[in-house]
Amino acid sequence: MNNETKNVFPENFMWGGATAANQYEGAWNVDGKKASTSDMMTGGSHAVPRRVTRTTEEGVHYPSHEAVDFYHRYKEDIRLFAEMGFKSYRMSIAWSRIFPNGDELQPNETGLQFYDRVFSELKKYNIEPIVTISHYEAPFGLTMKFNAWASREMIDCYVRYCEAIFTRYTDVVKYWITFNEINSLIVPAGAYLAGALLVDDSGVFNSTAVDSTQMRFQALHHQFVASAKAVKLAHEINPDFKLGCMINYSHGYGSTCKPEDMLLALRMDQVNNMLCGDVQVRGEYPDFAKRYFEEKGIEIRVEAEDAETLKQGCVDFYSFSYYKSHVVGTRPEGDETQGNVFGGFKNPYLKATDWGWQIDPVGLRYVLNHVYDRYRIPMMVVENGLGAVDTVEEDGTINDTYRIEFLRAHIEQMREAVRDGVNLIAYTSWGCIDIVSASTGEMSKRYGFIYVDKDNDGNGTLKRSKKNSFYWYQKVIETNGADLI
Repeated sequence: MNNETKNVFPENFMWGGATAANQYEGAWNVDGKKASTSDMMTGGSHAVPRRVTRTTEEGVHYPSHEAVDFYHRYKEDIRLFAEMGFKSYRMSIAWSRIFPNGDELQPNETGLQFYDRVFSELKKYNIEPIVTISHYEAPFGLTMKFNAWASREMIDCYVRYCEAIFTRYTDVVKYWITFNEINSLIVPAGAYLAGALLVDDSGVFNSTAVDSTQMRFQALHHQFVASAKAVKLAHEINPDFKLGCMINYSHGYGSTCKPEDMLLALRMDQVNNMLCGDVQVRGEYPDFAKRYFEEKGIEIRVEAEDAETLKQGCVDFYSFSYYKSHVVGTRPEGDETQGNVFGGFKNPYLKATDWGWQIDPVGLRYVLNHVYDRYRIPMMVVENGLGAVDTVEEDGTINDTYRIEFLRAHIEQMREAVRDGVNLIAYTSWGCIDIVSASTGEMSKRYGFIYVDKDNDGNGTLKRSKKNSFYWYQKVIETNGADLI
């Protein structure tokens, strides 16, 4: 095979975009839906943390309540996705739209009908849905009832939800992701976001009342079991279903070639990334977890059947988000950088976004090779993009060349990874249309190819406009990644 042939993405490569229901749909209490955990999060900013309230407060802005109103504008948005040439669309289903409190025995029919319409619209344009079952939200009723994923009771609620959507959409959805960025639960910032665990009286969403490494890893174990049960159930309902994990890939380089720094980078990769991947892909906890749990004083409560459940529920593909990399090791104080839950130190060889996330396209090629060498199953990059402040010019144009440059560089490295032999089957750029930021609640942190007229305070017409990146990505898809200019 010559280099020219190797340089082309597979003919059936699933180019597309990605969103999450809680950041996109709105209609938070419409047609039987009740509050999700994200619906109880106030607005915030890079400097001011979001709060979680136990009840909705008068005069307080909750960004997800309207979001950008995909619930009423899905036809317009999907038409725009089709115009770009999307082959796939990664979306999530709002759990509390199907089971409003989370513990009902029967699903909300009106909620199911909404996704009937969405999937029908996608099918009209031959866009393959890639559906995330739980994307940083859960019915808030379950958080208040038994602290959500801290309780084993959550597993049955989740499996009942899965059975409802697997059965309903068996003929229209093939690809399912059980949990978004499941490994985010291992750090405090993911306790509420990924685990739906109760917050303390301050209301700051990344500070739980009884936060502990023990609680978060216990909640994570419950998600592992729930995911495995969902995989087994899905394959029984439809053998053609493909189920995947989704990892928030935290890529860290050793700060020096000092052996201790390199060992620390290895340990962080194991705990932050590979632990969750190993359980979901290989069906068992990795050997290094035993020492980590002992050193952290973690004692996970397991049932006798859990080991067999995990073995029977291995996923079919590996998907992950990739936005940035960081450095780990001994560095001067004040040299820290953040990004998508996990942080580290700044890399002097890399530039950063306005939000301080290190831009590292080559790191994506490294991660693709690293993970594929370990698991040897199909891979998807289901989140990747640049959050930036976009300016609408007087003539209405949005010249987001910085976004094009970011995406071009990352797709180039994906192409190199395919040439390296990685079985990459999909790429869905994050926030293909402007949506609410999960971490800050802002609208000004925009990722989309499509601009939405709305500001951080919830003001705006919600009018959709095409950015220059819209036309660029259209060309990328049309040429199957060959033309990135």
